[in-house]
Amino acid sequence: MLNVRTALKNGIAQLREANVSSFTLAAELLLLHVLGRNRTWLYAHPEEIIADADAQRFFELLARRAAGEPTQHLTGKQEFWGLEFEVTPDVLIPRPETEHIIEVALDRLALRELRAGRPQKSAGEGLQIADIGTGSGCIAIALAKELPAANFVATDISPAALAAAKRNAQRHAVDNRIHFIECNLLEGFPVGAQHAARQLGAIPNSAPSAVHDSPITSYNSPAFHESRITGHESRPFDLIASNPPYIGRREAPTLPREVREHEPASALFGGEEGYELYADLIAQSARHLKPGGLLVLELGHNSLPAVHPLLDAKDWTNVGITNDLAGIPRIIAAGRL
Repeated sequence: MLNVRTALKNGIAQLREANVSSFTLAAELLLLHVLGRNRTWLYAHPEEIIADADAQRFFELLARRAAGEPTQHLTGKQEFWGLEFEVTPDVLIPRPETEHIIEVALDRLALRELRAGRPQKSAGEGLQIADIGTGSGCIAIALAKELPAANFVATDISPAALAAAKRNAQRHAVDNRIHFIECNLLEGFPVGAQHAARQLGAIPNSAPSAVHDSPITSYNSPAFHESRITGHESRPFDLIASNPPYIGRREAPTLPREVREHEPASALFGGEEGYELYADLIAQSARHLKPGGLLVLELGHNSLPAVHPLLDAKDWTNVGITNDLAGIPRIIAAGRL
């Protein structure tokens, strides 16, 4: 018979020998997952005997982790912004660095109201926000929890990722305010301030809209062919946030095995150098942000020199850089003129 202490000790040793990063944490998380317990219970009951079936399951998961599968894929979850998200191989695993997007977005929205001499919209009243390349939905959902009166659009090119994001939105009871759209960046977005606002839920529509009736909308569908993006009135958003693919394909051999072999390439690689998507993303954002709207983007570890010049003075103002805890430029934000 195996007790908790011995199981954990053996698990740590197995993952250490396999050169798994953060091997102690990984062993803990896998044992907690199998037992359905929390960390406090784990260390308060070291002598508790583990059922044979649970012990077998634990060591099966350890073997898979030692072979390179991410812990999050084995447990099916990852915490982000204090919320638990379902994680599948179809989505990028949320990282702590991406939480800086939430921090910067909320700070910038508050500062915008202050500069305009308006009372702060602490609940996000009237705000229209887009999360581009939503993946698990972590950015849109975290912002939706912080801004309970705002409306959101979340786009991705992957239907499987959008399905996972939709489930996460339902889990956190914000799915009625987030519309999930299958498209590349902001391409094919509906035109017109009235039309766009209805699709985002800001203006009541007597007839059911295609977006509201479908959990995932593709802008290749006939319902959205009647009007394209033109002119000033097609700028519905107060905030566009994105953690785009930003790793260079030439860097692939240097990535950890669990990232390179198990996370979706479409969410990792932004071109040969890694920063190729930013030009289109920034140009499209300029066409879809309201005057005074905000753009908040996550950066790759070496992409700032290529991205910063794209936020030129013709379209953008108040460009700011935020470093992560390792001192790496991680977030770039700007206001739309």
